[in-house]
Amino acid sequence: MSKSRTIGWVLVIAAVGAAGYFGWQKHTSNQQAIEAAQKRSAQRPAVPVKISPVEKADFPVYLTGLGTVQAFNTVQVRTRVDGQITRIAFKEGQFVKAGDTLVEIDPRPYQATLDQAKAKKAQDEANLANANLDLQRTTRLGEFATRQQLDTQRSTVAQLTAQISADEAAIFNAQTQVDYTTVKSPIDGIVGLRLVDIGNIVNASAQTGIVTITQIEPITVIFTAPEDQLPDIKAALAVAPPKTIALTTDGKRVLSTGTLALINNQVDTSSGTVRLKAVFDNKDHALWPGQSVSTRLLVRTLKDATVVPDDAVQHGTDGLYAYSVNQENKAELRKIKVSQSIDGKSVIDEGLSPGQQVITAGQYKVSPGTPVTTAVASSDPSQSKVAQE
Repeated sequence: MSKSRTIGWVLVIAAVGAAGYFGWQKHTSNQQAIEAAQKRSAQRPAVPVKISPVEKADFPVYLTGLGTVQAFNTVQVRTRVDGQITRIAFKEGQFVKAGDTLVEIDPRPYQATLDQAKAKKAQDEANLANANLDLQRTTRLGEFATRQQLDTQRSTVAQLTAQISADEAAIFNAQTQVDYTTVKSPIDGIVGLRLVDIGNIVNASAQTGIVTITQIEPITVIFTAPEDQLPDIKAALAVAPPKTIALTTDGKRVLSTGTLALINNQVDTSSGTVRLKAVFDNKDHALWPGQSVSTRLLVRTLKDATVVPDDAVQHGTDGLYAYSVNQENKAELRKIKVSQSIDGKSVIDEGLSPGQQVITAGQYKVSPGTPVTTAVASSDPSQSKVAQE
């Protein structure tokens, strides 16, 4: 019995020893694996990225939209007298000024009427002079002339005086008709395609014009804005005409800069928008009537806003985030809130502070705690130095 008990205790002690040995070996192995992993992590090469500073700056808030360019004035030039066109003094597409001659119509019939009116006035002036002399003679006769003779002569003088006034009106009308034979531009603008050729007969009653002139200096852009933006627009307009920018439809190139002129007097209930009109000097003729443009209306400016490049803003399942670079040159994930974004810049309301550095390229290679460097990705030596300090 004692021998069997002894053997049992020996077996138990051996089993416990074996278990302790294997446990020690496993612990040592795990510890070595952890140390190796930490060593590999410490020796992990830094990921090349691009960085940019978080800035504090004034940020303009623009209301974007689509608009159509409209001529400031459009005039369809028509003749005011009938006749044959003898001369066309403009070229299609030419810029003309108010008063420039466009077309000449045969003036001879109207010049003849003017000459007749002038001759009639000269005849009536001669008759009036004779009537005045007769009145003077009748007056000098005194009691030898009857009262009827005197009154008749005075009436003749008055009639001829009135006739001369009528002659002057006829001369003025005839001169006006002669002037109308020279068709002049009523405004400054660009002439369009010619609608009537030289040698044709034109009539004042015809609906077809000779040419259309559009005024493009200045020029207007009509665009729309959501009705819920009206308070901001009206507040900006009350201070000063807000800055308005016209761009190409893709929004990549600025065409001209002007100011908002007016807000339409009613909201379109079907679309919930209101029409706006902006005026542009357009000295370089960058805007053309009928052209479609993108618009930006400056409604306000955020003072001392926290601004980062759009490339720093990332979209995740939990919302927006950005990677910043800490003093140890490691990436840190920061959840952020963005309120405004335009022209490659975003306003950060929460999550970042001015002076920090954010990663703008290479985020897909990093995770929280990843060492980073800008030695390869960034061409800005000042940024590279900041990241490696």
